[in-house]
Amino acid sequence: MALRGFRPIDWLLSAYGLVVAVTALIRLPGFPPLGWIALAHALIPLLALLCTSERIGRTGRVLREVYPIILLGGLYAALDVLAAGGRVPVHDLAVQRWEEALFGTQVSREWWQARPSVFWSTVLHASYFAYYVIVPAPALWFAWQRRPGPLRWYVFAVMTTFVACYLWFIFFPVAGPYYEWPWPEAWFLDNGPARLVYATLARGSSYGAAFPSSHVAAAVAAAVAAWRGDRALGAALAPPTLLLTVAVVYCQMHYAVDALAGVLMAGACLALTAGVMKGAGGSNENRPPAAAGGRSRPRDG
Repeated sequence: MALRGFRPIDWLLSAYGLVVAVTALIRLPGFPPLGWIALAHALIPLLALLCTSERIGRTGRVLREVYPIILLGGLYAALDVLAAGGRVPVHDLAVQRWEEALFGTQVSREWWQARPSVFWSTVLHASYFAYYVIVPAPALWFAWQRRPGPLRWYVFAVMTTFVACYLWFIFFPVAGPYYEWPWPEAWFLDNGPARLVYATLARGSSYGAAFPSSHVAAAVAAAVAAWRGDRALGAALAPPTLLLTVAVVYCQMHYAVDALAGVLMAGACLALTAGVMKGAGGSNENRPPAAAGGRSRPRDG
């Protein structure tokens, strides 16, 4: 194991882990649970270092490629604890002023009321929940196909997007309409997808994680990065990603400026990924390893 075995994704997550650990320690007085957050994030560089071992076996090598995606649930949940039980001030009033300046109204509060529809509530809540498929699916697909190049490009693009959003949440928290305003009327939420979304948020929503919308940013980054490695997969993810971008606003989960910022964040992180992976020799990773018996597999398309 050595630092020279670190890939860009390992450096990214290690740096993020240390930033969060220090932030948690600064906010620790008066809120003891942050001690565990600091410890867990301080161990991320060690996890990345362990993944550089050449004796981790076939399963270990697969896990090395996808461990950042596996960490996502814990990284997101930590944001709620980092908000110190709501003690960290939020900036919703500023974002609402931006919303009013750009759109002349509070879009997420007014849209569903101006255009009430049980049909669109059902479709768009389902699209909102599709996020939990859009993000992991391409990683699993490229891993199953044994295509390390597209997999590494995809994981770095998506994780860069998440890390950028999460840092924003930590240092400029915005609660969002889900917390700030009364929920939509019961009839609007009386459908299976809406009930599923609200049940999921009740168990795992993080306070202060609204601007920019990581749902939008990660879904857009995932769809574009998937398209780069597999045009058919990217095309299949495009419609639910577009609907999700609309859903976060119509379903009153995010301000419209959250969604707009999410698209911009995805674009910036995808551009950064292209530069980093090119500099790291990512173009050479598109060739799968040789198969047993010395025969080479076909090149990725």
